[in-house]
Amino acid sequence: MKSLKVLEGQTAVVTGASSGIGKACAIALGESGANVVVNYAGNPEGALAAVEAIKAEGGNAIACKADVSNIADVENMFKTCIDTFGTVDILVNNAGLQKDAPFLEMSLETWNYVLNVNLTGQFLCAQAAVREFVRRGMTKNSQALGKIICMSSVHELIPWAGHINYAASKGGVMLMMKSLAQELGPMKIRVNSIAPGAIKTPINRMAWETPEAEKRLLRLIPYKRVGTTEDIGNAAVWLASDFSDYVHGTTLFVDGGMTLYPGFEDNG
Repeated sequence: MKSLKVLEGQTAVVTGASSGIGKACAIALGESGANVVVNYAGNPEGALAAVEAIKAEGGNAIACKADVSNIADVENMFKTCIDTFGTVDILVNNAGLQKDAPFLEMSLETWNYVLNVNLTGQFLCAQAAVREFVRRGMTKNSQALGKIICMSSVHELIPWAGHINYAASKGGVMLMMKSLAQELGPMKIRVNSIAPGAIKTPINRMAWETPEAEKRLLRLIPYKRVGTTEDIGNAAVWLASDFSDYVHGTTLFVDGGMTLYPGFEDNG
């Protein structure tokens, strides 16, 4: 769905934007008028494809390599953004990954790797963004001083055996987001999360690629379709815009009803 230019004159940093949900968010924000910094860690081709897609719709974007769990990389990314576009108005804290193992087989390295990217990375990027919001001050482009959108998951709420590190990271994102919202709200900085459910992305291709796999997955989704990355991009545009100016400290579940405990739908 093509968006109105509701983010005209603003600049967004989207982390982990070379594929999947991050790429869709970057493109949707660009189509809505924002300048976009398309962050990537190891997929420059995907980041450049997102940049070209934004430019093809008349937008402006650059690709920027950074490991969000590395403070020097994060500082350099925000410096590049400010040097290029003047400031930052929106952060979509999307970069994240899975590295799964049964609990008794999960190494400390695997635990730390996921937590460092999924949770510490969001902390570092949020801190860099807030510093810029405060330095710059209010502008005429938005009712808020700045907007932060944390990418969470339905697994901030739903336990997930075999994915302990991922679920813990998303539970951490939830309370980090709420605590930031509580602290930063008086400064007119809005902080919210998007919690995707089952979305068709490369990371979970095996769960939906065949008709048999998709049928099994749909048993967990009351709305009976698997989500697309565009569903999340549209949600990000709304949360970044003044249309949601009174939405603060909230997780927006975009999940087709996955959090409605569908296992009970025929057990009344």
